[in-house]
Amino acid sequence: MSDTASATGDPEGGPGAEDERGTVGPRIQSFRRRAGLSQEAAASRAGISTRALRDIERGRARRPRVHTLRSLAGTLGLSDDELAGLLADARTGPPRDTGRPSLLILGPLVLRRGRAPVPVAGPLLRRLLGLLALKHPEPATQQEITDILWPSGPPRSHPSLIHTYVTQARRLLGPCAPRSTRPTPVVRTPTGYRLEASRDRIDLGHFDELMARAELLHDASDLEARYAALTKALRCWRGPVLADADPALRRHPAAVAADERRVRAALLHADAALLLRRSGEAVPVLADLVNTEPLHEGLHARLILALADSGEQAAALQVFTRLRDRLDEELGIEPGTEIREAHLRVLRRQPPAPRRTAHHRPAHREPAHPTPPPAQLPAEARSFTGRRPQLRVLDTLVASDPARRPHIAVVVGAPGVGKTALATHWAHARRDHFPDGQLYVDLRGHSRLPALRPGDVLAPFLRALGAPPHALPEHPPNEDESAALYRTLLADRRLLIVLDDARDAEQVRPLLPGARGCTVVITSRSRLAGLVSSDGARRIALDVLDPDEGLQLLGGIAGSCNVAAEETAARRLVELCGGLPLAIRIAGANLVARNASIAAHGAELAGAGDGILDRLRIEGDRRSTVRSAFELSYRTLPDEARRMFRLLGQLPGSDLTVDAAAALAATTPAASAALLARLADAHLLRERASRFGLDVLLRSYARELIGTDEARTARRRLVLSRARGPARRDNEQDNCSGSYARSAGSRT
Repeated sequence: MSDTASATGDPEGGPGAEDERGTVGPRIQSFRRRAGLSQEAAASRAGISTRALRDIERGRARRPRVHTLRSLAGTLGLSDDELAGLLADARTGPPRDTGRPSLLILGPLVLRRGRAPVPVAGPLLRRLLGLLALKHPEPATQQEITDILWPSGPPRSHPSLIHTYVTQARRLLGPCAPRSTRPTPVVRTPTGYRLEASRDRIDLGHFDELMARAELLHDASDLEARYAALTKALRCWRGPVLADADPALRRHPAAVAADERRVRAALLHADAALLLRRSGEAVPVLADLVNTEPLHEGLHARLILALADSGEQAAALQVFTRLRDRLDEELGIEPGTEIREAHLRVLRRQPPAPRRTAHHRPAHREPAHPTPPPAQLPAEARSFTGRRPQLRVLDTLVASDPARRPHIAVVVGAPGVGKTALATHWAHARRDHFPDGQLYVDLRGHSRLPALRPGDVLAPFLRALGAPPHALPEHPPNEDESAALYRTLLADRRLLIVLDDARDAEQVRPLLPGARGCTVVITSRSRLAGLVSSDGARRIALDVLDPDEGLQLLGGIAGSCNVAAEETAARRLVELCGGLPLAIRIAGANLVARNASIAAHGAELAGAGDGILDRLRIEGDRRSTVRSAFELSYRTLPDEARRMFRLLGQLPGSDLTVDAAAALAATTPAASAALLARLADAHLLRERASRFGLDVLLRSYARELIGTDEARTARRRLVLSRARGPARRDNEQDNCSGSYARSAGSRT
């Protein structure tokens, strides 16, 4: 099923039927609009004539020269994959139907080869194909496959059965080619299996590409093209996703998200149809969807307006009556503002007035006097440096491909490592991707002040989103009711939500939007593994800066010329700070305040020994203190974990194993492993390949906390453990114990 063809407009709405003029021209036009360039500007920068670019985009030049495409790729900022796709299209010309298989899941599952249907026997094989198509281009994990194939619990032989069904899927999806040249249509990955297919071979991928194309067309001059793209996108649908599948598959998050994207497409299509006075074309689409979404007020409001605009006032009023009765019977509530306004327009015989905005937020979500979009991001950190891999991962949140775009990112790391700085730097740099605004809150998960509860956050968020006072839940607010209103207001918007310093997953879950149009960036000192496993969050782990990045950060604060003049001393200063951004910033600020040389300040820090944290502080600023940052994490630990942390500061080596920690703390290996895991989850301990270690400044902090008697007793335990000679001893534990034996006299 592998191929490199790209999706183009399909007159029938499904994969396989291609645009007569090929794919190169429309794709270049889409890339140019994405870059925000006119034809004249793009042609000038690429070194070609405007007429040549116009001919390419209109399909008159079906196979542009390679050097022309490369010049345009550089001008338009295309990725290597995008350029490769253009070059492939230019070589092959307009693609033809070659009998390649296509999977249709937007409705009942259908497998086609060319235009001929291929029978798929067996419910388990159909479930597997449906899941692979839903997850494409991402892999379906082994656990997902197991849960979908056997919702009531798998048999013992399920691993071999999965392999059998994958083999059957490969036979069905494989091209008609000799076995030696046949590509593998279902490939094995480290976590499961992935469908190896281009986007245009799956109707969901084809739909997403058409939607992405439509959403790039924002200007009024593009309204016809936007409407055409949305019309083609909606023709991909034959019913709900996998309409004939088992309920477990239809409830899969990817299926739910696809149905939400269909609703969004229908809303945008209806708005464009009303603006173009082609309301009658939107009525069948809306009438079909209100049957599957019987309580969606946005769909009903647009159906009322479209019917009335088509001369069907009586039918429009019946739609309102049916929805009002259903809302009363099932939920005990009245219709919302948007529905009431649409009903009133029909009664007054006023023409429909859809909002002319790029993203078509529902009118009932706006107050009478529109509130400006929230812009709550804090000031960007000065002298931000490094973190390029992490910034690239964050950029996937605004990727043009909806299937590859995660909904949530979690930035985790130790105290002072720069999580907030990374999140705010990226958020400011990508503000243009969120035209409906940015929400920000410090959740105080690790603060001297009480941590915020979700209800404490929802009230100001709702006010910032323009919720009228009468719509806000009464005080004290009902958290579930507030969260429901919050998700409703976000449903058709594109906002960035930054949740800073989260304590745990439960603190942030009520603050996550339901629809995927919004993006959430969360920072935390905890790993928040629950958000990764249950909510599909993308985890981004921050470590300390490498020496070059630390040097660059120091130069941004103390002056790059000063750092260059004392580069050796500056590197030593960064090393003394353990590469921790907070410590480097404080050291740089103190250099500037005292007008001292880098060498002298480094010597002062080095001479402080375990008292280095006394030097890494700024007078009069409680937040600019390394010790304070560590303390906020330490005091959230249970007593047993605090004790283990204090004891670990006594180790002279850079790392240790579970057994060594057990000997040091006089606990069992199992109890020791649990405590070490708790410290690692709080990022007070580094875990690599089953070994644990403290970074240099955290070790100094741990030594500050321990009393003399507690330290002496711990060292004696480790020495005695070595003297007993257990049958199984880790080499590292021997080294640590030997070091204690040699240094016990001097330390006691």
